[in-house]
Amino acid sequence: MPKISREQIELDEEKVLRELKKDSKQSIDVIGKKCGFSRQKVWRIIKKLENDETIWGYATLTNDDRRGLKHYTALVKRNSKPFSKEIVDDIMKGHLGDRLPEGDIEIDDALFVHGEFDWIISFTAPDVKMMKKFCDKLMFIFGDFIESYSVLETIISVRKEGIKNPSAKKLADYF
Repeated sequence: MPKISREQIELDEEKVLRELKKDSKQSIDVIGKKCGFSRQKVWRIIKKLENDETIWGYATLTNDDRRGLKHYTALVKRNSKPFSKEIVDDIMKGHLGDRLPEGDIEIDDALFVHGEFDWIISFTAPDVKMMKKFCDKLMFIFGDFIESYSVLETIISVRKEGIKNPSAKKLADYF
């Protein structure tokens, strides 16, 4: 059996990843047909990508309107004071949600970034009142480390995780 180059392995992995990003519910057989691979090869590639944490997991994208939720993005600018070890440990372990107000707050993404802001938190809440409670709690927990923040409310998601929103045509109502 001929040895496959590292470059070819990476190309094959990218083909499978692209298909999974389009629709992670596709069967291994369908992905194999689209990529020109056997079912077994697709399965091996997926398992390898899961084991090396290239694939962290799988998510369900939902229609926030139908769930009675609003989507918000908090842009946070830090000051120069370093985080305490306890705060860093909580962030690293994903315990931020444990410190939030009771209710329907769901954190979609928490990203540390380089630029005008240092932290982006994408989340859903049932209404502005709950969003403000969330922001108040963030300031209570992280206020010593925050210089300023701004919150944006999403009007409509055109794409989430690369998937086109089936209700994106509603965007025309805003123009």
